[in-house]
Amino acid sequence: MTEDYKVDDIIKGQVTGIEKYGIFVNVDPWYDGLIHISEVSFDYVKDIHDYVKIGETIYCQVLDVDEENLQLKLSIKNINYKADNNNSPIKETRKGFLPLKENLDNWIEEKIQYYNKQK
Repeated sequence: MTEDYKVDDIIKGQVTGIEKYGIFVNVDPWYDGLIHISEVSFDYVKDIHDYVKIGETIYCQVLDVDEENLQLKLSIKNINYKADNNNSPIKETRKGFLPLKENLDNWIEEKIQYYNKQK
C-alpha cells in the first residue's frame, strides 16, 4: 500500500544522493523524491553539500505528486528542513490528529466486522 501524499504536505525523507542539479530523497518504500537546486534556497546555491549530507533525515514540502511513477517533486526552501536525524520511520505532517479524526469511525467499523466474521 502506498502513501497518499498531497501538495503542501510536510514529510520526512532521507537524503540518498546529491548531484549538481538537486537532492534525491527516499520518503518511504514506494516513493522517491527530487529537490531541484532551485528549491533548496532563495539564495544562490553554490554547493548543495553545504545544505545536506547523504544519509541525513530532512523535512521536505511536497510540490507535486506523480502517482504513476511514484515520484515526488520536493522543496526545502520554505521550511525548516533540518530534522532530528534519529532516522525514525514515522512521517510527520501538518495534519496532526486530522487523519485519526477522519478515519476513526471507519477503523472501528472494520474491526467490528472482522470480529463478527471470526464468531
